[in-house]
Amino acid sequence: MLKTFTSLKGCSTKTCVSSIRFYTPIHTTRDNDFGAISKESKYLKKPVGSQAAKILKNQLPPSPQTTRLSSNGVIECPLTGLQLLNSPLFNKGSAFTQEEREAFGLDGLLPPQVNTLEEQVERAYKQYCDLKAPLRKNDFMTSLRVQNKVLYFELVKRHIREMIPIIYTPTEGDAIVAYSHRFRKPEGVFLDITEPDSIDRRLAAYGEDKDVDYIVVTDGEGVLGLGDCGCGSVRIAIAKLGLMTTCGGIHPGRVLPVCLDTGTNNKKLARDELYMGNRFSRIRGKQYDHFIEKFIQSVKKRFPNAVLHFEDFGVLNAKPILDKYRDVIPCFNDDIQGTGAVVMASFIAALKHTKRELLDSKVLIYGCGSAGQGVANQVINHMITHGATEEEARSRIFAMDRHGLILDSMGDVSSTQQMAYAKPDKDWEGINTKSLVDVVSKVHPTCLIGCSTQAGAFNEQVVKEMYKHNPRPIIFPLSNPTRLHEAVPEDLMKWTNFDALVATGSPFNPVADPNGELYRISENNNCFSFPGIGLGAVLSRASSITDKMISAAVDQLADLSPLLKDNSKPGLLPTIEEINETSAKVATAVILEALKEGVARIENEPVPGAPQGTTVKVPRDFDKCLEWVKKQMWNPDYRPMVQVRLDPAVHTHQL
Repeated sequence: MLKTFTSLKGCSTKTCVSSIRFYTPIHTTRDNDFGAISKESKYLKKPVGSQAAKILKNQLPPSPQTTRLSSNGVIECPLTGLQLLNSPLFNKGSAFTQEEREAFGLDGLLPPQVNTLEEQVERAYKQYCDLKAPLRKNDFMTSLRVQNKVLYFELVKRHIREMIPIIYTPTEGDAIVAYSHRFRKPEGVFLDITEPDSIDRRLAAYGEDKDVDYIVVTDGEGVLGLGDCGCGSVRIAIAKLGLMTTCGGIHPGRVLPVCLDTGTNNKKLARDELYMGNRFSRIRGKQYDHFIEKFIQSVKKRFPNAVLHFEDFGVLNAKPILDKYRDVIPCFNDDIQGTGAVVMASFIAALKHTKRELLDSKVLIYGCGSAGQGVANQVINHMITHGATEEEARSRIFAMDRHGLILDSMGDVSSTQQMAYAKPDKDWEGINTKSLVDVVSKVHPTCLIGCSTQAGAFNEQVVKEMYKHNPRPIIFPLSNPTRLHEAVPEDLMKWTNFDALVATGSPFNPVADPNGELYRISENNNCFSFPGIGLGAVLSRASSITDKMISAAVDQLADLSPLLKDNSKPGLLPTIEEINETSAKVATAVILEALKEGVARIENEPVPGAPQGTTVKVPRDFDKCLEWVKKQMWNPDYRPMVQVRLDPAVHTHQL
């Protein structure tokens, strides 16, 4: 229902239409209401500028919302003055129009020149380029992110290849290590294992269900290739959420980074007088399990529709936590499933290119921590999805850790999860199972995968032994940061006469063959997998993230490979510049599989603004569903603004 009232006294014709209106909406855009609105809620809406007025009068596009997450239309802002300039979600800086400056009390707070977003990006990029050290660039980007999210994400979008190594691996690893020494502004939520009963209260400080679609949580035990980073690991959660927005179009105002501070076994951190986390040794066992249970139940209660993304948990906890809770709330572990998905997609693309079959392949994984196990599990799941029995699939996987090839007799030094890949001792009598080259000589692997953080482990002898038995070896040195890679692509290509199909865990430059032809080295970066998986789970309102949903993501990503017939130069995966399109297509495959399996809840939700009883309908055709997905992905642009009175039941906590 719409009611019209007389204009406010003194209202400028520049800043408002001839009347002020009270709306009783059921839903508005996710920038505006961040969730469902009560039918009784009434709040003032004053459009600022002619474009906002026309949109509110339905005289201009955008098209109607298809779900409550659709990101279009005007932005409702309850802030003014310095509060507005200090809000990274609403701040436009020098891009506020003259009408907006008058309406929101910014006239004396900004220089007179009004800039476009393009001009702001140019200025910010010049400042970025003036900085030489990667960590200084990282600091600059962090500062920009907490000042103006639209400008930050537009800058990253335009220079994504250059900036991903700065805002993510490898530079973010250095920022995480130095977190307590470089601390400036807190971001996220910190949960203390010594106060488990405070979890719900601490999460409540961040918001309610309407405020959060996506949560990244870490306990910091196994960050990147760096190990235990304590409370500084909150930055890996923040970085992952930044990629969810950059690559996957998740709204930056609807995400939550969480650090579970369970202590640290990093003695250097614990002895550092500036360290900001708990200094005692990591707590394990029943107390840790109870803490995780309390966290999960609080998330389920407070954010029942949010997707929970586990990040960088230690090898002892990662898979048990995922196995226990994956059917309790919609969740996945990026180190296990995200890494496994992108590696599997590269593997499938390489097999298709060389006309080989998945079920005939053998995979040797060097380094059987959570990432290595994740890759192994995804290979097994994918083989099962495509017709193999579990026993057949497991027989194709060979795993090595610091004790060598995992054998049946190694239960005293290997975890239960690692023993799932153990081989019979009798098959390996007389062979040095601690030697990678000897294991390669016995296995004849189709694919060699490194998750060991052992720099140089894939040496010339190992690679040439593999090449002797495999004319098109598939080699993935995945450890990061770059200094921990098992091999560099240039060596791998030279040792195999440029016949190897290589993808890495960090960015590398193309490799030139003797004729000067360049071979692009694809980066097996999780940003090709987890944003699409996460976006698909959010948009489908999945009740769980199933193995078949992950396999659907793998198949879709593999289908997007740019490899050409008889030409391996384009690389195994799409380019980083195509990441938004890639994520949208991966999300579409995930949504369609969720609908097929009956775990999608989106079609139970009402369509915003539609007659009562009208629920969301998701197109089953891939291309039409892809169009539906793209309409709901957030893009960094400055949209027309509407002044509103602050209503906590309607507006976001992140002001």
